[in-house]
Amino acid sequence: MPSLNMNSAHNRVRPSRRTFPFLIIVLLCGAAFSADQPGFSAGPLPQDTGVLGLRQMLVRLRTTARLMHTAAHPDDEDGGMLTLESRGKGATVVQLTLNRGEGGQNKVGGNLFDELGVIRTLELVAADEYYGVEQRFTRVADFGFSKTPEETFEKWHGHDVALADMVRVIRTFRPDVIVSRFQGASRDGHGHHQASGILTREAFRAAVDPRRFPEQVRDGLQPWQAKKLYVDNVHEGEDYTLLLNTGKDDPLLGMSYIQFAMQGLRHQLSQGAGAWQIEPGDHYSRYKLVDSVLPPATGQDGHEQNFFDGIDTSVPGLALRLGEEQAQVPYLRPALADFESKIQTAANAAKDPSRAVMPLVSALNGLNNLLLKLQTSDLSAPAKADLLEGLREKQRQCETATNLAMNVSLEATVVPPSGTPDQLPAQRNALTIVSPGQSLTVVAKFHNGSKDILQVEDVALDGAQGWISNVYKSRDSILQPGEDYYANFGLRVPADAAYTRPYFHRPSPQTDTLYEISDPKDLSLPFTPPPLHAHLRYSIVGRKNLTFGIGARPIQVGSSSQTSSQIFTTVIVPYRDEDGHEGRPALAVGPAFSVMLDPVAPVIPAGSNTSRKVTVKVSSNIAVPATGTLRLEIPAGWKSDPRQLSVKFSQRGEQQKFDFMVTPEGSRETRADLKAVFESGDKKYSEGYSVVTRRDLGTTYYYQPATQHVSIVDVHLPHALKIGYIMGAGDDIPTVLQQVGLDVTLISPQELASGDLNRYGTIVTGIRAYDTRDDVRANNRRLLDYVSNGGTLIVQYNAGAGDFNSGNYTPFSAHLSHDRVTVEEAPVEILASQDSIFHAPNQIRDSDFDRWVQERGLYFMDQWDSHFEPLLASHDPGEQPLKGGLLRARYGKGEYIYTGYAFFRQLPAGVPGAIRLYVNLLAAGHEK
Repeated sequence: MPSLNMNSAHNRVRPSRRTFPFLIIVLLCGAAFSADQPGFSAGPLPQDTGVLGLRQMLVRLRTTARLMHTAAHPDDEDGGMLTLESRGKGATVVQLTLNRGEGGQNKVGGNLFDELGVIRTLELVAADEYYGVEQRFTRVADFGFSKTPEETFEKWHGHDVALADMVRVIRTFRPDVIVSRFQGASRDGHGHHQASGILTREAFRAAVDPRRFPEQVRDGLQPWQAKKLYVDNVHEGEDYTLLLNTGKDDPLLGMSYIQFAMQGLRHQLSQGAGAWQIEPGDHYSRYKLVDSVLPPATGQDGHEQNFFDGIDTSVPGLALRLGEEQAQVPYLRPALADFESKIQTAANAAKDPSRAVMPLVSALNGLNNLLLKLQTSDLSAPAKADLLEGLREKQRQCETATNLAMNVSLEATVVPPSGTPDQLPAQRNALTIVSPGQSLTVVAKFHNGSKDILQVEDVALDGAQGWISNVYKSRDSILQPGEDYYANFGLRVPADAAYTRPYFHRPSPQTDTLYEISDPKDLSLPFTPPPLHAHLRYSIVGRKNLTFGIGARPIQVGSSSQTSSQIFTTVIVPYRDEDGHEGRPALAVGPAFSVMLDPVAPVIPAGSNTSRKVTVKVSSNIAVPATGTLRLEIPAGWKSDPRQLSVKFSQRGEQQKFDFMVTPEGSRETRADLKAVFESGDKKYSEGYSVVTRRDLGTTYYYQPATQHVSIVDVHLPHALKIGYIMGAGDDIPTVLQQVGLDVTLISPQELASGDLNRYGTIVTGIRAYDTRDDVRANNRRLLDYVSNGGTLIVQYNAGAGDFNSGNYTPFSAHLSHDRVTVEEAPVEILASQDSIFHAPNQIRDSDFDRWVQERGLYFMDQWDSHFEPLLASHDPGEQPLKGGLLRARYGKGEYIYTGYAFFRQLPAGVPGAIRLYVNLLAAGHEK
């Protein structure tokens, strides 16, 4: 799902083979969120701080333009356009991405399904920081590649689930212009892309109709009509309305808009974007106006110059939205013109931030007075609500600009266990997760970096109702330039405090296509916001009625001396890892004990009467010694040894592993669930969480029930077969093979380069091994020689078709394509019924292709030498059979097998037929 505008050939993006550093930390540590994007914690970009940040905010203060961009998956977005509109022109921009990319391929690890969706959400939020936009999602999930919008809508339970969420975002954000990344036509490719374009066109008109999704109107959302709708994906030479050059340099960014956007896009490592580059120079994007409620605004050439042509986006233009009602507030337009004039004065002085303070403060106070008058005006409710929201946005932006000009800062941190804020704890001991009943101290530090004497008026923690046990503030609230103010908050986590966890979840990630929403108020956000934020109000001493806030939550304006801001200062927990890197995750609430089972579900051969080890990890968030009892809940007739265990923890953050030997009853093929339960005191714990993070990303939690779906599979194994597995991008196939009783060894890069490969009967290359590993490509000749000497080599799918084909890695000519079968129920035909792969050691029947998950296969061959024999054929509805998903060739004394069938999804899911067929592939060439 690459971003076409960012990496198409005409934009001259050059992917590199250089590996971008990647790290997924799975630890019991805190979540991290930023002010605007829950889930991100790397801190503001340099372009958003100091003089550059002030100048950027002053650009935003001079326009009321609001734009919404829609796309299907993370990395589909037109990042260059977003950066140009937001950072270059100052528009307020929201990006609405339908799903989180959870059904895609992970190019840097083995995390799939919902955990991949969490990773990609973090990556997209990190990219959004560069684009300068806010992020929203719908509740539909990425269920894998789809060839048609019809299949997509069928999986998503029709149009209305996604459409309702899109309409909700439009009615909440109230954009002037909507830009769809896709047109809703076959040229968009992926069925999700086409659905995105179709839904955007529908939402443009549905959002204004109160009969559509009336429950939203009853909840207080007013219908809204965006003025114009554009579509992207317009090819060169086609008719277009607007041409944008995202290759222009911006002095505040120090590079072009698309180059700055590419820095953000490179955070999307799971998409393979880590080494993407873009050359300087002009880069054009074309957009076509496809719906509008305004008169045409095109010039004589039939083109527009800006998305907002025909729309008054000046601050005084807010008055025009009132129409005839403007006469009821004759003071409005002059007040807005005065605000605009003062912002321009501040902009003229922005090179010396201290000179911009007074015009900004004056503009802010004038805006507050105006808000007070408008709140008591006789404007109609819809007109008043729209106007007030527009002005409050200017209020928040003006607050931010004032704080930047004043060079003040507010930080709220949890005191580490040492009690010394300057001595950061190691990550494994950091107090990043707190549990109900736990006590902690938060220190709020306000720094006066201005040239003025300041007075702190108020400081508080938002979200701490029921938490605070005591507060100690600096006695002297008067701060000289360069001085700091402190407030210490003693907290105790309430017994009913909600856990900091995603508000979206799927009971069955492999089959469910919609998320269940646990808290509707968070719907469309990237993640659940963190529990605690700090805000502070201060004034300039000696200047009357100049009081304003930093990091404030939304506060109802009550007098002309108060202002409010929606810039959040999150309570963070700084730590330093073993390499000296400082992390700044947000404080989060979690369970007292986390209980997790080994993530790969056991596969047990039927009739073996063999016990299998089940490993349970229990972690403690309790600061004092704790005890409890751990057991497995198993099906009737099964045995667990031991039946239960006594567990003792001596300190907070301690993690222990416990092994149970489980013996199933009977010999028939079936599926069963195992559940781990830890009891401590009068409470039971049966879920756990890992924390997913990377140094370039924020941190968030991935919660899972402590349940395993065990598959009892009737499978026969080849005798004494030694298997070598060359890991690619990462998958769980070797673990499943070991569980059924096969002898599997992971082949190291050193062994691949110089070891004795002939000691293996069969060698398997993991998914995307040729895409991701230089040493696999470099040692391909050794692998072919191994086959020639009598070994069996199984090559699983690779996504880089062009690179694979140009490398000539197969023993005979074959052409890798992007052909795939996306419908997991698609019929499969056995073409070579006499081949031993379908008979030994397991008899393969049509029923063995039942219950597959997500897809049949991907990246099939579409041409091959006659030495290859195709063994299977499958196809999606209405298409011709694809025969290149499983090919076998005799090479020298051995066997070469290529498979694009999605075993990497089926084996960890415990699909019996896929396991039997895979075992037969491993046995190929060793039948005697």
